[in-house]
Amino acid sequence: MIYARARRPRAGWCRRQIRLAAWIAVAALLLLFSALPGRTQQQECLACHGDQSMTDASGHSIAVDGKTFTDSIHGSLQCNDCHAGFTGYPHPDKPAPVQCGKCHADESGNVAGSVHAQASTHPCTGCHGNPHRIFAKSDARSTVYPLNVPRTCGNCHGNPEMAKKYGLPNVFSMYMDSIHGFALSKEGLLVAANCQSCHGSHHILAHKDPQSPTYKTNVPGTCGKCHAKIDADYEHGIHGKAVAAGDLKAPVCTDCHTAHAILQPTEAAFRMQSTPICGSCHTDKFSTYRDTFHSQLGSLGGYVETARCWDCHEAHDVLPASDPASPINQKNLVKTCGRCHAGANVSFVQYQPHANARDRQLNPGLYFVRLFMNILLISVLTFFVIHTILWLVRARYNQVKSKSANGGKDA
Repeated sequence: MIYARARRPRAGWCRRQIRLAAWIAVAALLLLFSALPGRTQQQECLACHGDQSMTDASGHSIAVDGKTFTDSIHGSLQCNDCHAGFTGYPHPDKPAPVQCGKCHADESGNVAGSVHAQASTHPCTGCHGNPHRIFAKSDARSTVYPLNVPRTCGNCHGNPEMAKKYGLPNVFSMYMDSIHGFALSKEGLLVAANCQSCHGSHHILAHKDPQSPTYKTNVPGTCGKCHAKIDADYEHGIHGKAVAAGDLKAPVCTDCHTAHAILQPTEAAFRMQSTPICGSCHTDKFSTYRDTFHSQLGSLGGYVETARCWDCHEAHDVLPASDPASPINQKNLVKTCGRCHAGANVSFVQYQPHANARDRQLNPGLYFVRLFMNILLISVLTFFVIHTILWLVRARYNQVKSKSANGGKDA
């Protein structure tokens, strides 16, 4: 009996459980009844707009797929949350435009101050698509899902008519063929840079605006969000320091790699164009480099393994020769040249990769050797030209003489 009494539930505990169950039932009923008006209102709208063939007076589709809308990020909203002013049926044929800023105030304000403010009658749907089919950006069905962003932006920036109208380059095709586009579309790497990675999402500004992430002085930081180590090297180098000091002539990432048609640096196409890129600023060094074995070997048949500018000077952490850490500092030349030339020694590195054969004061020996070779070449060619002319004159003279000896007949 003692055991039975110990196992018997207490009366107070039972009453509390009953009251708790009752409260849960009441709360569930309240939630159910509070949801009924909204569902009824949606169902009333979908009674017409659920017809997929429904169009307005202009022939534009005004149909809504109820299932898709429910699954969308706006599925919890009621129709009149966005389409305000509808109190009954029939409603006006031309309702007032939906104001996304009622809920998305920050995003709406950013778009209003961006280059897209006047791009279309409704900038929001221009990127996010049909408002009844908008999904979270982490959803693969979303137009702003990383894999879909290039195609979404390409609807305008890959459209020749739009490019002509606004004076824009057709950047979509260039991006898709770039290392970033390939990584995104072919490899499916969501971390690869897409349009919004560099330009932002809503507050997109012209590249000439100092607040834009693509403004020249901001480009290293923008690229550095992904390429942190490279950005640190660049900032430490002479180019990065020059830009930080306000020198807008100094190169940033896009000056060497371009903005959209970015190639893999190890590709032959990039290596072949890298020297002219450097030479566009360093014209004096470029002209002397073109006279060297490295350049001429690279030009003959497109040999890509020969040394280019950044093979010796580094690509990002470019330092002056006077800096002890520079690979072209006198103390580091054996190691630098030894990357390609095994067994390089102190004598080997006396080679001057930028010797100027046209500067008599800087390189007198090379200047006179070049002068002698040019004189010799001109003399030999002149001799053979004169010799050929005289030979032709003599041959013609002998031909005429032989003809006269034969009474005007050819021998």
